[in-house]
Amino acid sequence: MRASDIRISMKWSAVDLDWNQVRAFLATAQEGSFSAASRALGLTQPTLSRQVSTLEAHLGVTLFERGTRSMALTEAGQALLAPAKVMLDGAFDLSLAAEGRSTSMQGKVSITATSLFAMSYLPPVIEALRRKAPELTLEVIASNSLQDLRRREADIAVRHVRPSEDELIGRLIGEHTAGLYASPGYVEQRGAPSALADIHGHDFLGFDNLDQALEVYQQLGLKVTPDQLRVFSGHGEVLLAMVRQGLGLCILPDGEFCEGLKPVLADQVRVDFPVWLVTHRELQTNPRIRLVFDALATALTERLADKPVS
Repeated sequence: MRASDIRISMKWSAVDLDWNQVRAFLATAQEGSFSAASRALGLTQPTLSRQVSTLEAHLGVTLFERGTRSMALTEAGQALLAPAKVMLDGAFDLSLAAEGRSTSMQGKVSITATSLFAMSYLPPVIEALRRKAPELTLEVIASNSLQDLRRREADIAVRHVRPSEDELIGRLIGEHTAGLYASPGYVEQRGAPSALADIHGHDFLGFDNLDQALEVYQQLGLKVTPDQLRVFSGHGEVLLAMVRQGLGLCILPDGEFCEGLKPVLADQVRVDFPVWLVTHRELQTNPRIRLVFDALATALTERLADKPVS
């Protein structure tokens, strides 16, 4: 189709918004302050503030009530937030469609995985990719939070749940296991429970927050109480260090990073979870993303099939 074949009846002069200014408005609404929004966008605070002020002047409305430490949307700002988000979704769709049709092998590919998984499984794959495609730039986002692939927070994700969004495609590459672990020092000083009912008096560590940690332990048949859960972290490597320090028992993925730790209730507390490799449907035709996706799938399938278990 030629551009001249497209006929749209529109008054183009009425559509003269600067996308950078709209983006600055959205980021400020999301982050709650000019300083946080400027960091999120990689801009200086004066530049972002100027973009928002220019947008307000152009629209003839005040979008934010300025406070000393935070920003609050005005009534006009709240009314304009939804259509601005539609523009944002359109910008992401445009970017995804263009990226999916790119034929260049040069550029960045970002991969996200949990911190422990990234630390243990990704370095050998990254090394192999660097040898095979030195022109690629690879970014590893180690996070226990799900990155939004639809908004390009990452290109490829290693996830432990099947993707449910229609825009995403996933490949099941294997399964992993987890168990309850303690340090040798903890076991020597406090002993180790020999049955599920024998956990009273033991300390436990948890991911993220109390409610989530309690739910996980209770689903595994461990009736852990809030008094037993006093240390939390959203980062797996931090929890691993805490376990090695002897601060308590914790559910950790089996593997080489648990080397030297003591499995506890190994025949009673086991977790099996899938490992999915996920990307956006629009990106699967991009050659550099396809190269990284296939390399990850092959290498991780082999590693998971022959994973070392502590």
